[in-house]
Amino acid sequence: MWRNRDRFVTGRAEIVEFLREKWRRELDYALRKELWAFTADRIAVRFQYECRDADGRWWRSYGNELWEFAPDGLMRRREASINDLAIDESERRIFGPRPAEQRGVPFPLR
Repeated sequence: MWRNRDRFVTGRAEIVEFLREKWRRELDYALRKELWAFTADRIAVRFQYECRDADGRWWRSYGNELWEFAPDGLMRRREASINDLAIDESERRIFGPRPAEQRGVPFPLR
């Protein structure tokens, strides 16, 4: 089972369709994740990403994700708490892959 914002998705087919919809809707997507904690089968990350919608409006989304993995390595459970903030294109700060000099450096909340 996955939870993303207010949507619950169960099973591989629903997850694939959820991701297809997300990728059609969130254009020019650029993501930063920071590992917060982990155990043998669980990971917690904080993230920020930016994208634009079909109308050209830019968004920054940020929050936390919890992942749990099955013994075969596939994700068994995912929960995400996400906040969306409308931004001007001039406020963008996430562009493409994370540069080497930014790796391991925490990113700002604002």
